[in-house]
Amino acid sequence: MGAIEPNWIALLWFAPFATVCAIAFLVVSGMFPLASRPEQVKSNAATALVVGNGLLLIALLAGTGLYGYAELRWTTLIVVSGLVVLFAPGLFEVWPSSMRDAPAGLVVLVGLQLCALAALLKMAPRALATMS
Repeated sequence: MGAIEPNWIALLWFAPFATVCAIAFLVVSGMFPLASRPEQVKSNAATALVVGNGLLLIALLAGTGLYGYAELRWTTLIVVSGLVVLFAPGLFEVWPSSMRDAPAGLVVLVGLQLCALAALLKMAPRALATMS
């Protein structure tokens, strides 16, 4: 494993972070433009959830990208990201549409992104020290 990716622990962390990013992107992109959202998420509270998910997604994408850049080889970063983009729609389809297109699904997604961001921030000091 060391010949492929010497920092395989970082690889095991990067893959779930990238998966959460991909699934969150699929869910959030389905909510834009705001006028074409499903009926269940047209309230003001649901709009706040959509915008909050979008902001969390931007933060998670930036953090995951920086973490991958600091900790992984370029080849590993590209291959793993490609595999995530390839297989994330399957995970998206498994998630029941009654949940993912509803406010409850958006709340679950906020929680998932917050957990991923918390784990990423726990590891960030080491990754940032590597970059400088």
